[in-house]
Amino acid sequence: MSATTLSPAEVKADIKDDGRIPLRGHLRHTGALVRRNLLWIRQDPESMFDALLMPVVFTLLFVYVFGGSIGQALGGGQDGYVQYVIPGMIAMMSMTLSQGVGTGFSQDFNSGVMDRFRSLPIGRGSVLFAKVSVELVRMLFATTVLMIVAVLVGFDINSWPGLFAAVGLAAVFASSIMWVFLTLGVILKNAQSVQAMGFLVLFPLQFGSSIFAPTASMPGWLQAFTDYNPLSTLADAARGLMVGGPVAHDLWVTLGWSVAITAVMAPVAIHKFRTKS
Repeated sequence: MSATTLSPAEVKADIKDDGRIPLRGHLRHTGALVRRNLLWIRQDPESMFDALLMPVVFTLLFVYVFGGSIGQALGGGQDGYVQYVIPGMIAMMSMTLSQGVGTGFSQDFNSGVMDRFRSLPIGRGSVLFAKVSVELVRMLFATTVLMIVAVLVGFDINSWPGLFAAVGLAAVFASSIMWVFLTLGVILKNAQSVQAMGFLVLFPLQFGSSIFAPTASMPGWLQAFTDYNPLSTLADAARGLMVGGPVAHDLWVTLGWSVAITAVMAPVAIHKFRTKS
């Protein structure tokens, strides 16, 4: 590892005589790897283009292409649709940008970076936690861009605490989904495969939800799917927090999904990383 992270001597100093790495060591290793990943982004700023352009493109697309017709159905025109769709966009980006952690992880494997990390006496979980942490930073950057564009197209921030709570909830959910994509990044052969699999997962979850339009007009079978779709509950919870409305049920369901996904997929991702040959 480079001098910008930890030297091998510093890494070994965090290991007990019996080979165990204490919590302090895990935190130091995670922090060092976070710094390494952030420095890599600084050297490769193009890797932030999706986080910069995606919220701009999607906001303008849905507001100005679909905002008039869907807004009329909502009874508020385009301005009403802006208030409806922006909280949903926060939910959408929490899922879409999570895919990047899997593709980046796969690229690191194919470039040999992960082989070097696994040859060092560092906590295997630290490598994955660092990836999740940096992707959350990218997501928060994209959310900031989204809100700037949202205000420019007419979104009214009725509650700053509600906005911060919605972003926090989206970050919690995104961190859980990242463990799914980390697992895909380990078990699939290349980044293209991770992207293809991610598309198959993301597409039905995003459009079979309440992110872009109310679900009342959908067929009954699709409404049943949206009722259990965590992106719907995340979008509805964010909507309630940011513009007003019921929050409790959707909030607890989203948190439940987040805890369940993390509890199942985090150990799987760490195990697959440890045993990958």
